[in-house]
Amino acid sequence: MGEDRKHELLIVSGMSGAGRSTVGNALEDLGWYVVDNLPPQMLAPIADLFRLTTTKLPRLAVVIDVRGGEFFGELEANLELAKSQNLNLRLLYLEATDSALVKRFENVRRPHPLQGNGTILDGIAEERQKLLSVRESADVIFDTSELNIHQLSNKVSDHFSIEQTSRLHVTVMSFGFKYGLPSDADQVADARFLPNPFWVEELRPFTGEDQQVSDYVMSRDGAQEFLDGYLATLKPVLRGYVNENKRYATIAVGCTGGKHRSVAMVKRIAMELEKVDGVSVSLKHRDLGRE
Repeated sequence: MGEDRKHELLIVSGMSGAGRSTVGNALEDLGWYVVDNLPPQMLAPIADLFRLTTTKLPRLAVVIDVRGGEFFGELEANLELAKSQNLNLRLLYLEATDSALVKRFENVRRPHPLQGNGTILDGIAEERQKLLSVRESADVIFDTSELNIHQLSNKVSDHFSIEQTSRLHVTVMSFGFKYGLPSDADQVADARFLPNPFWVEELRPFTGEDQQVSDYVMSRDGAQEFLDGYLATLKPVLRGYVNENKRYATIAVGCTGGKHRSVAMVKRIAMELEKVDGVSVSLKHRDLGRE
């Protein structure tokens, strides 16, 4: 790395059972040096090591979680200490739904580390409470509920491979409200104010990816006004993300089923954001084809 480039330190935390081991292995495969179950008190010494050494060091990832017991309670303070150093520090937070986590613990026949004499759900609830401030501080959030090991490893590669640049990577996602809000979204908008093509018989079999549906959605009263206004709101936010060294953002737009209105709208949003300097865009339709 060049002399003017900050050393990279990635903190991996989040829910037990959400895939921390898989993420650690994937990072090692990408050339990161990974330290598992690091006490939070060691963050500041590691930051000092980066700052003081003249040797080229690998990118370092540390996994910190509730296995640290009483030490974990000091994570937030030590994160602030590490952030005060001249480092490129990012926090990756892993989460999953209660049902997904319960299933995983039951499959491996292991108790949740915080359940004590209670149930797995009791442990999960306590852990979510302990991790609230950590989640709020996260630069990147992965919801692993529906990801298998290979999909999660690919997601890590997409975000943290050595080829990644300092550009802001924006995922523009369509979704259906009836399937729940995307938990990893930084911004959420609602396209349900537009007429639903589902009720137009000749459009019902198609999706927002088809031109006739896209034309219908974007020609409705308020559609272009919403697009212009939302883009005007997003652009200063994205510039702020770049200034704050936030490399990844997810912008989600929902409709009822995630098939027509939201799909058409996010395609237009992605097209416009691709014109913004310093931003790369990927498009995701979370619930398309789910029905």
